[in-house]
Amino acid sequence: MKKTSQLKPEIITITNRALDRIKFILKNAPKDTLGVKFGIKTGGCSGMTYDVSYAIEEKPTDEKIVKEGVNIYIDAAATLFLIGSEVDWKQDKLQSNFTFNNPNEAARCGCGESFTV
Repeated sequence: MKKTSQLKPEIITITNRALDRIKFILKNAPKDTLGVKFGIKTGGCSGMTYDVSYAIEEKPTDEKIVKEGVNIYIDAAATLFLIGSEVDWKQDKLQSNFTFNNPNEAARCGCGESFTV
């Protein structure tokens, strides 16, 4: 019987705009930066906020996605909350930021900065 390899599906989807922005951020990052890390912090009026930071160490518990040579890490504590999410980069005249289209969100606060699952 022939064995077939099965690719592990990515936890999150990164849009081309988000990937381009991550590449730009990493070009200007401190030398010890390995990539970017997505996570969740407690806070905001709905209880949770998204967190984007430099990844300066590779933890064995974090999920790692390599896209076009770019390392993207998902904090282990945030994995279940982020499964199926799409990360995009939005920019207009007033603001620019990463946005998360997260199917696990049950509600979002009025200002859109925090969420609950």
